[in-house]
Amino acid sequence: MMPWLLSVLGLVILLLAGDALVKGAVNLSLRVGIPALIVSLTIVAFGTSAPELLISVNAVLDDKPGLALGNVVGSNTANILMVLGVPAILSVLHTSECDTRKTYVFMLVASVLFIGLAFLGEFTLVSGLILLAALAFVLTDAFLEAGRHRSANAALALSEADGIEDVEGADPDMPWWQISVFLVLGLVGLPLGADLLVDNASIIARQYGVSDTVIGLTLVALGTSLPELATTVMAALRKQADVALGNVIGSNMFNLLAIIGITAVIGPIPVDPEFLRFDLWVMLAASLLIVPFVFFKQDIGRVWGVILTGLYVAYVVIVLS
Repeated sequence: MMPWLLSVLGLVILLLAGDALVKGAVNLSLRVGIPALIVSLTIVAFGTSAPELLISVNAVLDDKPGLALGNVVGSNTANILMVLGVPAILSVLHTSECDTRKTYVFMLVASVLFIGLAFLGEFTLVSGLILLAALAFVLTDAFLEAGRHRSANAALALSEADGIEDVEGADPDMPWWQISVFLVLGLVGLPLGADLLVDNASIIARQYGVSDTVIGLTLVALGTSLPELATTVMAALRKQADVALGNVIGSNMFNLLAIIGITAVIGPIPVDPEFLRFDLWVMLAASLLIVPFVFFKQDIGRVWGVILTGLYVAYVVIVLS
């Protein structure tokens, strides 16, 4: 039981440390004058994906690359099927009111690029740089579009206070000592939690004759998708479908481009042939399932919530069988 308990402990530390890092980084950035929009698109996105990043980097350094790739592919599949499915069961996601078409297209292109590089058999330094270049393009486009919106319509230019309210974890009155504590907790907790989770997940895999890849696709991927699930559930209950859908699309794009990009720069990631036969195509198919909600202005109702969640359960059963 000890490896299971230590895996859970590692996951809890990761989630708490990631949350602390986001709060500390957001408030530090706002204190030194970085606009709230830039913080939302960069630091918050990076902070909420920090557990996946640390797990992937640790897995490669510990010579467990299957865990790194399984973590990202499994998280992306879970984000579409479970993170959108479960909240939709609780409350209809009114995605017909959202306009996420451009970001969604970027996510699909990132998915196709990722799959294409995977068919080379290994994510190398060159592969990592290609993915990071794509990420830089996406972020640059987002910044330029935000600037165009502000220039075109002064009414859309939010005051600093309004911008701050839109950033998760932001508190304009947070003292410097508290910001420092959050940053230290995040920076210390993330590698500690990643070490615990990777090491003990690998022990569990060996005990049950399951590969590191399968553990990454299921246990680790499900655990690191919990922050996205919590955010999306709250967004659904608050009738903020744009936040829910945008959270999933943005997280998936960041996982593919940033996490594997950075990890591949640190060390090569061989691609298990099973990924090429099954898991990558499941990830892409799951991404295509939300086309009606993005392009045809349909809401994600409870029936769709049950379907998406059921598909995720079926996928996990197949992977574990």
